[in-house]
Amino acid sequence: MLPIQRALISVFDKTGLEDFARTLSSMGIEILSTGGTQRFLQEAGIPVVPVSEVTEHPEILGGRVKTLHPRIHGGILADRRRAGHLTELQEHRIQPIDMVVCNLYPFQKTVESGASFDEAVEMIDIGGPTMIRAAAKNFNSVAAVVDPEDYAQIQAALEAGDRQIPAPLRRSLALKAFRHTQAYDAAISKWLGDQGADSEDRFPRRLSLDLALDFKPRYGENPHQDAAIYRTVGLPGVLGGMEKLQGKELSYNNLLDADGTRKMVAVFDEPAVVIVKHNNPCGVGRGPDLATAYERALACDPISAFGSIIAVNRQVDVDLVEAMSGLFVEVLIAPGFTEAALSKLAAKKRLRVLRCPTYKPSAGEVELRAVDGGFLAQAPDSGPDSPEEWTCPTERQPTDDERAALELAWKVCRGVKSNAIVVAGRDQTVGIGAGQMSRVDSCHLAISKAQSSTEGTVAASDAFFPFRDGLEVLAKAGITAVIQPGGSKRDSEVIAAANEHGIAMLLTGRRHFRH
Repeated sequence: MLPIQRALISVFDKTGLEDFARTLSSMGIEILSTGGTQRFLQEAGIPVVPVSEVTEHPEILGGRVKTLHPRIHGGILADRRRAGHLTELQEHRIQPIDMVVCNLYPFQKTVESGASFDEAVEMIDIGGPTMIRAAAKNFNSVAAVVDPEDYAQIQAALEAGDRQIPAPLRRSLALKAFRHTQAYDAAISKWLGDQGADSEDRFPRRLSLDLALDFKPRYGENPHQDAAIYRTVGLPGVLGGMEKLQGKELSYNNLLDADGTRKMVAVFDEPAVVIVKHNNPCGVGRGPDLATAYERALACDPISAFGSIIAVNRQVDVDLVEAMSGLFVEVLIAPGFTEAALSKLAAKKRLRVLRCPTYKPSAGEVELRAVDGGFLAQAPDSGPDSPEEWTCPTERQPTDDERAALELAWKVCRGVKSNAIVVAGRDQTVGIGAGQMSRVDSCHLAISKAQSSTEGTVAASDAFFPFRDGLEVLAKAGITAVIQPGGSKRDSEVIAAANEHGIAMLLTGRRHFRH
């Protein structure tokens, strides 16, 4: 590898550029540049050769064409190990370019700013990605630099190696360069699809993801598993752009539970509290204030609530903090906190406190789950239910109090792992049976988990009762009303069982499986 003699610099993000370029110049490295970068360096007193002098052609089309020229790309793409390439450079009076320092127009930020369609199109960089890809392809001879955070290590390498950049570093820079242009193209294709080209189809033939590393937890679900947390570029961030106000670093499991808990509490209009353990709710309560809602949620299963994740849908106040004082909680999620509440929470050093906006599903949102060799994709189960469309096939209609309890149980049911049975009163869950292989077992579990009498309560089932046995278990426990999707071949038998026990039943026509 020969020493770096010429560098082409064309960047939008000029962070750290002046010091870096000054160092290159002080080493005797000639700097080529264009447009705004050229002016920036000249104003800083750093010698610059305009690209137009090299190409012997002015910038045209309002700056759209500057570097797209054989004297630029020939200099970048010539492999110094090939005698034929070097001979061609001499024949065409092209000088090699040994380093390309380039980052791209801020397309994503422009889109996020609410720019017009035409303004966004102008932020689609053409010359930049072309130069970056050319330099990255020819990494054996050229250094491709796209990240200002790499300036320091490149400078150190140049100073230590007589203006040379070691091959492993050039290869590493090339990998980062290709990832940089890949993410850029993905952002453009997603935006263009959102403008209508793909809008008719939630699931296009090719689905590109643009993910950026957010942080690395200590491990994954278990200590022997490595893990990383990625955020989707262009969206607010993990958990809606959460802000951690106190506590230890979030773990992989914390985030899984926090995501589910935040989504569950978002379905309630009144003050509500959801307590989750191992991705299942162990208590849900609502009330006139959060402290009351919390006491109701905790009463469902106070043992399982130890070490739980709690989400609320109102600003946390001192009353809630004091109500929670006797329980060890891993994570507390809320849209806001009073200063007095934060002051009291500070005493709980192990508690992670997250400020998150209320979850709202976005149009066209897609859930992805990895399987061997690919992904399953689906629309999220986040749309509102329509109680006015529910039907009652039983002889007895639910009372107003029963209907209110059924609506709560049905809201909770969608957040419980299948097979799911939720026993509830008007304002709180009483017992939850989750993740059982048979529905009748979930009925037994929900009843056995209840910490208070189930007499006069209601139950929700996330899918139809395949047999009447589950309903018999609920009836024996004093359940007076049930809500379920219906649709079984034995619906008539289940309805008959409900009538025999004087149970009112609502059919939703909509299932809420959660695997």
